[in-house]
Amino acid sequence: MTKPIVAIVGRPNTGKSTLLNRIVKRPAAITEDLPGTTRDRNTAEVAWMGAEFTLIDTGGLEIKPNSSISRGVKAQVESAISHADVIVCVVDAINGVMPADMEIADVLRRSGKPVLVAANKADNQKREMEALEFHQLGLGDPLAVSAHHGRGITELLDKIVSLLPAQEAITKVKDESIKIAIVGRPNVGKSMLLNALTGEERVIVDEMPGTTRDAVDTVFDFKGQNVVIIDTAGIRRRGKVKAGVERYSVLRTFRAIDRADIVLLVLDATELVTSQDTHIAGYIQEAARGIIIIVNKWDLVENKNLAEWNKAIKESFRFASYAPILYTSAKTGQGVEKIMPQVSQIYRERLKRLPTAAVNDVVQQAVAAHNRPTSHGKQLKIFYTTQAEANPPTFVFFTNDARMVHFSYRRFLENRLREAFGFTGTPLRMKFKTRGKA
Repeated sequence: MTKPIVAIVGRPNTGKSTLLNRIVKRPAAITEDLPGTTRDRNTAEVAWMGAEFTLIDTGGLEIKPNSSISRGVKAQVESAISHADVIVCVVDAINGVMPADMEIADVLRRSGKPVLVAANKADNQKREMEALEFHQLGLGDPLAVSAHHGRGITELLDKIVSLLPAQEAITKVKDESIKIAIVGRPNVGKSMLLNALTGEERVIVDEMPGTTRDAVDTVFDFKGQNVVIIDTAGIRRRGKVKAGVERYSVLRTFRAIDRADIVLLVLDATELVTSQDTHIAGYIQEAARGIIIIVNKWDLVENKNLAEWNKAIKESFRFASYAPILYTSAKTGQGVEKIMPQVSQIYRERLKRLPTAAVNDVVQQAVAAHNRPTSHGKQLKIFYTTQAEANPPTFVFFTNDARMVHFSYRRFLENRLREAFGFTGTPLRMKFKTRGKA
């Protein structure tokens, strides 16, 4: 069954993301003493006193936004409010009641949803007493909390749980979701692509590079398969990354790759491949994640000779020649319908388990057909090969001396395995061991 939703809302810089991080006991959202750090909806799963719910952090709400970014944030907050079962309105106990708090309170009252007022930054008894002034919001008794120091969080969670709709027992099952990370340089169209995939405005899209800062999870259903898409901040060249929020955004992007099963590496068709694109692809390969190369903004390209484009891109990504290439326009929707079927195929490839006999047959045929490496008069022997794991597919080769397996021979064996068994879109982990050694 679907878990209840609890939305955290409030004006900018009241500590909403810090509160989410405190509740989930990990840095799920970027926090910085700078208004507007959170822009998209950020979610986390919470379990408390036998109840489970989804907690949504939102950007700072401006009732009368004066920029496209602010208008996008407002739309995201309104969407979170409409889907929420309980709303936590976070206010600032240091600054007291602000006009913006009164305006937001009016919006929340009209929603008809249960609302809790969390007077944040109440770090001492004096501020706890001052938090009582938030009664004038007309949303009930305020709860004095300090997300930074952990004061009042237990009481807040108890109140949230008391307001949740009745829940049947939720049976824990293995997470069968396909996790997809969308990565690439700034302004290549990652967020627009996510919206195109899900068919709705899940994340903010703006012409200004760097709109997305957090790695944001979006859940949707694709033909009965649960899918989690992680939209990420654009990764700049290492020397271009600024300190603070942007640096943490990059770290979260790499964490998103580590969490994913499959990564969509989005390129800008108007700029071709850059060294940063290949750097990101290299990280994806090191993490042994599935990969699809998405050439976005295809509607802006005049020369659409696919043979030429495929050749040029494969040349740039020779180390990931197994990666499918799709040409899309997230703006017009062109080619987007091909992405999820390709994702499903790669996911099946990653889960593939092969009989040991079949693997050994292919490897021994390859060994017999190609000169084996030699060293100091000794020739490499491969006694036995088995698939040890799936997702990612991992093969273990037992040899007379693993040190003799150089890069080119490793690549040769990998190519033979791919010719026999496929493994489209996913790297193979290949481990060579000397027989008799651990």
